[in-house]
Amino acid sequence: MTTQKVDIFKNQSGVALVIALTMMIVLTLIVLAAAFTSIFEIKLAGNKRGSTDAFYAADSGVQVVMNKAENFDLPGKYDVGDQYHFSRDSANINPTNADIIIYHNTTQSGAPRGLGFSATGNYGFVHYLIEAKGKDQTDLNPIRSTSTIQQKVVRLVPGGN
Repeated sequence: MTTQKVDIFKNQSGVALVIALTMMIVLTLIVLAAAFTSIFEIKLAGNKRGSTDAFYAADSGVQVVMNKAENFDLPGKYDVGDQYHFSRDSANINPTNADIIIYHNTTQSGAPRGLGFSATGNYGFVHYLIEAKGKDQTDLNPIRSTSTIQQKVVRLVPGGN
């Protein structure tokens, strides 16, 4: 009976099938891992693009406001306390679709620090804060990226405050 056991181990007729099936399982696992990695990378790239779009929308919103000195004229502009909602005013052109608010900062006065201006001259300084909130422009992702940029602006006013 010992010779019969040795014959079973010497018979290698099914080994090729087992090796082929094992290789197919390994290759299938490699392909699945590559597919999941690719899908994850595509989602990461989409999120990065969305956050970049939101940042540039907010930044261009600040630039749109700063390009017109009329945005910082005090009389009649500020609708809620010391706030002017630039993006809600139909008279303004806002191609960025950013939500932009200009705050008149009444708590600060005098020259900004570090600019070398003297506060003793015959002029005054009016302080503002521009806040622009941008969103990405795609509707594919249920969670849209947002970015908020704040920019301080100081206006030099002849003749004092």
